[in-house]
Amino acid sequence: MPKIGGTELIVILVVILLIFGPSKLPEIGKSFGKSIKEFRKASKDIQDSITDEEN
Repeated sequence: MPKIGGTELIVILVVILLIFGPSKLPEIGKSFGKSIKEFRKASKDIQDSITDEEN
């Protein structure tokens, strides 16, 4: 899997800023954060259920 360096990250952020504009960035960040939180919660629930089945 390729690694993303500092330069690539800056280019991606600039492109996102140009596409969505500065007023939408907080909303996008909030939505992205919620998505990551839900994904982590779901993966933890799956791990817990697998652990419970093994015992």
